[in-house]
Amino acid sequence: MNTCSFLFRTSLGKKYLMALTGLGLVAFVVVHMVGNLQFFLGPQVINRYGHFLHSNPELLWGSRLGLIGLIGLHLWSAIRLSIENRAARPVGYSKNKPKGSTYASRTMLMSGLIIACFAIYHLLHFTVQVPGVNLRGQDFRGFVDQEQRADVYRMMVTGFEHPAVSIFYLVGVGLLCLHLSHGVSSLFQSLGLRTGKYGPLIKRSGLILSIILLIGYWSIPLSVLFGLKK
Repeated sequence: MNTCSFLFRTSLGKKYLMALTGLGLVAFVVVHMVGNLQFFLGPQVINRYGHFLHSNPELLWGSRLGLIGLIGLHLWSAIRLSIENRAARPVGYSKNKPKGSTYASRTMLMSGLIIACFAIYHLLHFTVQVPGVNLRGQDFRGFVDQEQRADVYRMMVTGFEHPAVSIFYLVGVGLLCLHLSHGVSSLFQSLGLRTGKYGPLIKRSGLILSIILLIGYWSIPLSVLFGLKK
């Protein structure tokens, strides 16, 4: 059986596929947060970062297409596994919750679908820059700084000054981090790496990482909402 057939046709293969795409998505989320936090270093730094990305379209579009591919494969494998698990156990639990499960683990599929919708909005808001979704009546594509670079700093401030947009981001990121609090540990388990004495450490690491990401991503819209960045 070749690798593609194994990954897409067998349950074990789908688990590996979901774990590997999940690992790629975690890496993207961490790198994206580090890039976004340059916002706190001022307009010059974050605008230079944005200019670097837009000056390298092969890097920018490669990451965008890669992100879309990872999300698509991750969701597909999760949905297929959920369908297969329900088919294998047609009579569900009536009242009792599965022992040892957490709220995060029981809502992985639901939170994953909501996060996908949040990611689409984020792309339309700051990447494609569709004026109709920013709720400010402004076209971010016209924002340029004194050096004629895209004014990423002004775009972020303007975007997050609308309370509804910021609250939506806070909720979306909160669900993402809830998803990761279980997902990071689960992907190592699927790859057969959460074993022995390292099991509890990996589980705690997933929780710690999700908290760090929550603080990092929340810090930007909250700083704008409270008038700390203008």
